[in-house]
Amino acid sequence: MADRSLLAAVSGISANQTYLDTIGNNIANVNTVGYKSQSTDFVDLLTEQIAGAAAPAGVTVSGGTNPMAVGSGVRVGAISTNLTQGSLEQTNQPTDLAIEGSGFLVASQQGQQYFTRAGHLLLDANGDLVTPTGALIQGWQANGTGVIDTNAPTTAVSIPAGQVIAAKPTTEITMGGNLPAWNGTGTATPETTTINAYDSLGDTVPTTFTFTPVAGTAGEWDVNGQVTGMTGTLWTKPLVVKFDTSSGQISTITNQDTGTTYTMSTTNPAALDVPVTNMPSSSNSSFTFPSTDTWNAIFPAAGSSGAVTQFAGQDTAAAVSQDGSAGGSLQSFSIGSNGVITGSFSNGQTLSLAQIALANFTNPGGLADVGNSLYQASPNSGQALIGTPGTGGRGSLVGGSLEMSNVNLARQLTDLIVAQEAYQANTKTITTDATVLQSLVNLP
Repeated sequence: MADRSLLAAVSGISANQTYLDTIGNNIANVNTVGYKSQSTDFVDLLTEQIAGAAAPAGVTVSGGTNPMAVGSGVRVGAISTNLTQGSLEQTNQPTDLAIEGSGFLVASQQGQQYFTRAGHLLLDANGDLVTPTGALIQGWQANGTGVIDTNAPTTAVSIPAGQVIAAKPTTEITMGGNLPAWNGTGTATPETTTINAYDSLGDTVPTTFTFTPVAGTAGEWDVNGQVTGMTGTLWTKPLVVKFDTSSGQISTITNQDTGTTYTMSTTNPAALDVPVTNMPSSSNSSFTFPSTDTWNAIFPAAGSSGAVTQFAGQDTAAAVSQDGSAGGSLQSFSIGSNGVITGSFSNGQTLSLAQIALANFTNPGGLADVGNSLYQASPNSGQALIGTPGTGGRGSLVGGSLEMSNVNLARQLTDLIVAQEAYQANTKTITTDATVLQSLVNLP
């Protein structure tokens, strides 16, 4: 009996030492980004059967008896990981990110695949997004036009400093604003507006549009354009733009070069896309226009907020926007909730650079903790289900934020007292057992 109790006490000390170790590790990591607290689960050791159970032998013979067994101690059955969400802390650092919901960032180091909740990331000398210990964050890199193929294998996510995007030549110039009401009489005063378009090398191409009232015809204007420093106009003959004098909205636009008349109606709204028929060429200009491209003048749908109108009042007609741009270098970037990294460039353009992947597991509690805030898949975690944030049960990303440790310090300090008392109680069992053995030794 004394030997069994001694062994049980020793197993209790060993198990509670592990309990203390777990609590100590939790307290040590109370400020570790993305850390998940652990808990110790105890199970009893095998018991020794002293007597088996006996069934009742009948009312007049004897009743049944329960089995008798004595345990031999305790052991640690499992150390479980608490995967509940930690609180999010805003840092405003573009490389920091937190996972809101389930999932893990995917990282690669020395040919090994790892998973982490710690989103305190950095950019290395190659522009790769890495963990503080150098593990490469995985995702999908965009091509030169910002297209991301999430069906391709994941690779290291890279955001090279000074990345540039090529110039985009103008193909569309959108009109807008108001022309003063024209009744066909009086002095016909042209209205002009200038916008900077771009050629294929990103050079500025100042382009002026002139709106000229047609004498003698109410609500009718001639429209043409010219590139600064060039001879000729964008249309050999001007566009004829007619307004409905009762509504002030465009009714038709006629391209005299092609003989095409475009009809516009507020009951069937649609923008009109009128092609330029006399494109500038490099033979009479220093500008370099793409040989296969043409410009198009866009007139927004009648009745829309951006429509070209003819109302009494101030002239605000203008070429309001165009779709070209000069070349630009990367100035900053941000990470969206879907993991897409969007770069902002010096030319005012934005472009998708990459997308960060997330991994889910059938049993995330089965992941093996390998240190450095990293986990690896184990036979009981299941295979990593890698995909885009916000899909397949994966959480979303919060850029410029970090997920803090989910350690409940008050609970850990309470558990620390419980573990200490249990440890002391087991040592008391040993001293008591020693006293009993000493009594046996001292028998005459």
